[in-house]
Amino acid sequence: MIARIVAGLKGRMSASVEIACGGAAARIALRGAELKSWRVGGKELVWRGDDKFWPESAPILFPVVGWTRDGIVVAGKRYPLGLHGFARSEDFLLVEQEEDRALLRLRANQRTDALYPFDFHLDVEYIINNNELYILIHVMNEGAGAMPFACGLHPGFNWPLPGAVGDHVVRFDAEERAEVPVIAPGGLFSARRRPIPLRGRELVLTPELFEEALCFLDARGAGLDFAAPGGPSLRMELENFPHLALWSRPGAPFLCLEAWTGHGDPEDFDGDLFAKPSMRILAPGESARSAARFIWRP
Repeated sequence: MIARIVAGLKGRMSASVEIACGGAAARIALRGAELKSWRVGGKELVWRGDDKFWPESAPILFPVVGWTRDGIVVAGKRYPLGLHGFARSEDFLLVEQEEDRALLRLRANQRTDALYPFDFHLDVEYIINNNELYILIHVMNEGAGAMPFACGLHPGFNWPLPGAVGDHVVRFDAEERAEVPVIAPGGLFSARRRPIPLRGRELVLTPELFEEALCFLDARGAGLDFAAPGGPSLRMELENFPHLALWSRPGAPFLCLEAWTGHGDPEDFDGDLFAKPSMRILAPGESARSAARFIWRP
């Protein structure tokens, strides 16, 4: 199969690009550069979306991660930038494609200027290699002044994993703290923490864990395994993503393995975007790269 554009039906904006290698294939929507499908050996790994629980599959987060307090402030002006920014609702341009690779790009435009007053381009690249999928985010400041930003990956995977039975676990590469921030009203991060049943590096997954997202800020490790003991596993390895998060909804058949460079507003924050904790600042002409590798082990 060669990479190809698949047009939407009945005029619906659902064009996508497909890439493949060996017995694996992935489909990425041009709307939001969102991963919609990743099949290995005929087994679908990506959550397809369902309005009952969560209609998305794997949104790209940019230029903020998480909730903001009534938008953002830049140079004294407030902009109505909401949850996870705007990348997921923008149409990307397919700028390069090969059989096993696709590069999609978003540039600043009138819609983004009204929410985030900076000139940028955002590249999202997908590479498939048999049972491995790479996702790379490249952000460039094309403006004349400094630019603050955060970006992230929010892929949802089927839970249980294909072919798996019994309890699932997340096994971190390092011993993370057995407590996570309490999420305050409005999705803001409070200074309070709540305990989670993490034993060493292993967290047994139960629906009750996910009344709120589990956010591991400044994680000690750069990877994890989502696994059914004695069964299949999905590994995530990260580059330049300091924060990890696990998210689902009680009773929902998916688990999101999230990777962030930034995070939501602290509960007491109402300052300029440049002062928001964990934002990255790019000088004019400067760029930044973050990447993730996902490995399916049946």
